[in-house]
Amino acid sequence: MATDPTYGRRDFLKDSVVSVAKAAHEFAKHKETAPTQPAPPPARTDWLRPPGAVDESLFMERCTQCGDCGKACPYGSITFHPQNGTPVIFADQMPCYLCEDVPCIAACATEALLPVEGRGQIRMGLAVVSHRLCTAEQGCHACVSKCPTEALSMDFDRQRLMVTNERCVGCGLCEQVCQTVNDHVAIRVTPYRLMAQASS
Repeated sequence: MATDPTYGRRDFLKDSVVSVAKAAHEFAKHKETAPTQPAPPPARTDWLRPPGAVDESLFMERCTQCGDCGKACPYGSITFHPQNGTPVIFADQMPCYLCEDVPCIAACATEALLPVEGRGQIRMGLAVVSHRLCTAEQGCHACVSKCPTEALSMDFDRQRLMVTNERCVGCGLCEQVCQTVNDHVAIRVTPYRLMAQASS
C-alpha cells in the first residue's frame, strides 16, 4: 500500500496522542461502570459460648484458643470465632445437643468452661419467639416436641408458643427445627452474654 506523502512525523505524533487519550478515556469510563466489590457482611454477634462458659470477661482471660472443646464436641457444634479464635456456637448452623457428659467442659483445662450439675444448669442463651412469624396458630408445634429441657409449650387458649425462661438453656435446637419446617424463622436464641450486658 502506498504511503501518503503528506503524512509526516507531526501528523503521526498527533494521531498517537489522540489514540492514547481515547484509550485513557475508555479505560476511565469502563472503571466507572465496572461493578464494585460488595462490602463484606458485618461480623455476626449472635454466637453462643459453649456449655459451662464463665462470664465473658473472665472467659476471655482464661480461654487459650486451644480448640480442645471443639475437638471433643461429637456434633461439631463448636466452631471458632473468625477474629479471635475463641469457641462459639451458631445455633442456626449447628445447635448444642446438650450431651449428658458434656465432653466440651471435660476437655477444657483452663476453667473457661466450668462443670455443671446437670444440663438444666447450662446457660448459653434464651429463646425468644416472634409471634408475628410463628405458625403455632396454624398447628406447628415442631419446636415444642424437640426441646430437650421442656422449656417450650403451647398456650392453646391464645394459640401461642410460650417459653419458660427458667428452663431454657439456649441450646438452639428450637431455632434449627424452626428453620427446617418454616419459611421464616420465628424463634431465635439471644446469647446469655448479650442479656448480661443489657441488664448491667
